[in-house]
Amino acid sequence: MSTLTTLKFTSIKKPTQQPAVVQRRAKLSKKLFEQIELAKAQRDGRSYNPTRLRRFKSVETGISQMIEAPKRIKPWWWTGQDGQVYLTIFYGSRSISFGKGKAAIEVGSNADLLAALETVKKAVEVGELDHEIEAVSGALKANFKQ
Repeated sequence: MSTLTTLKFTSIKKPTQQPAVVQRRAKLSKKLFEQIELAKAQRDGRSYNPTRLRRFKSVETGISQMIEAPKRIKPWWWTGQDGQVYLTIFYGSRSISFGKGKAAIEVGSNADLLAALETVKKAVEVGELDHEIEAVSGALKANFKQ
């Protein structure tokens, strides 16, 4: 019992549900992590193929089972006609606007892409984009209330 005396015990409980703002940040941060991994894979000349579990029902037997299926990840960046690389941040299926008519980030070159993605990820985790995420989330919710 003497080893347990070095620990500090408390009577706090783990919350069962996180606030909506924290959930939105976590969702966007997870998607940004996938984009960072995709950019690293492209830079190194390899492919990034994460998998997810999907339920599959056999036609012959009628038994459903879980199988690993590849997850499709589309890159959020593209190269413009001027040779510059542009990055758009998505929350769900909508792009986040960073000002009136400003939905893309001008990165410059592919070498700077990874740094830009990591900067945006840090900003999301700190909470700098909470207002923009809330606006996009509200627009997505409005589509379901028809």
